[in-house]
Amino acid sequence: AAITVGGMLGHFELNVFKPLMITNLLHSARLLGDACVSFTTNCAAGIEPNYPVIQKHLENSLMLVTALNPHIGYENAAKIAKKAHKEGKTLRQAAIELGLVTDEQFTMWVDPKKMI
Repeated sequence: AAITVGGMLGHFELNVFKPLMITNLLHSARLLGDACVSFTTNCAAGIEPNYPVIQKHLENSLMLVTALNPHIGYENAAKIAKKAHKEGKTLRQAAIELGLVTDEQFTMWVDPKKMI
């Protein structure tokens, strides 16, 4: 706020509030830097990924249905997504139950690594 007020009240290059603005800007930058260091040492350091949970979330993600669009069309892909969401199933289960794809086709077409 002090930086904004200093900028508003100053006049062009003759801004007498420049020392105030610079001091507050440097203080804010120091606070941000200290917060980043604190976050790294107290939170981020030592965190390990939980691969089984990541894989489970990936398999349950409805966004994977977009990989089926080119093969079965938007309408059928939307049916799969709606069924999976409504019944709490995976896309694979919903697609196979609807008879729109086989397990082999789903495995071949839906590869999250190809979607990056």
